[in-house]
Amino acid sequence: MSENKSIHEFDFTLICNYFKSIERQGPGSPEVTRKAVSFINELSDSAKIADIGCGTGGQTMILADCIKGQITGIDLFPDFIELFNRNAINTHHEDRVKGITGSMDNLPFQDEELDLIWSEGAIYNIGFERGMNEWNRFLKPNGFIAVTEVSWFTSERPAEIEDFWMDAYPEINTIPAKIAQMEKAGYTPTAHFILPENCWTEHFYAPQVPVQEAFLKEHSENKAAIEFIANQRHEQNLYNRYKEYYGYVFYIGQKRD
Repeated sequence: MSENKSIHEFDFTLICNYFKSIERQGPGSPEVTRKAVSFINELSDSAKIADIGCGTGGQTMILADCIKGQITGIDLFPDFIELFNRNAINTHHEDRVKGITGSMDNLPFQDEELDLIWSEGAIYNIGFERGMNEWNRFLKPNGFIAVTEVSWFTSERPAEIEDFWMDAYPEINTIPAKIAQMEKAGYTPTAHFILPENCWTEHFYAPQVPVQEAFLKEHSENKAAIEFIANQRHEQNLYNRYKEYYGYVFYIGQKRD
């Protein structure tokens, strides 16, 4: 197995079965979601929001606590959406938070329908630049977009981590480059900030430890499952060694008239 095997090379069902056991499918935290909301204009009860690549809704329910409006969560995996809607009921948001199965490259919205587009740890699936450009038309003039995207913190970095990320996600780039892409796509960047280390260690990697043990026990004869867990652990080891060079950044922008 290549140490740099991309998660997208694994079976979707395998990925879904693993990540549906974890509250968050990517780095983040309730505090970071709330901080990002603070850079967005107050919304009305009639506002329409989309959380694209919502997963099981760990961040969506926090978002619903912070803003008004109707939130639609969209994810490719039906199992994630089933858990998402269950989480909406458990957090008493089912009256205005609903998850639907769908693809981020074929969104079910009308032009200029949305007041806010949200996407934590997911835009990389379509690519930051493509997502920024294609999703723009769904936003009302002066509507907001808020996404997290893996980014380089330095102009140079060790070859091992450079090679890993260029293989996994060739669109990784520096913060100024990402902001420039956002501007070119028709947004005025209003804020950006680096996600704290605990978004990776405490909220993403630590919860995976017991899940990995159970997953390996359940799939002890499955070579692909064993490779997948090895891949996840390799990624965590790389983060621990090279976290000063990269991480997730929240990018928030407002659609220009």
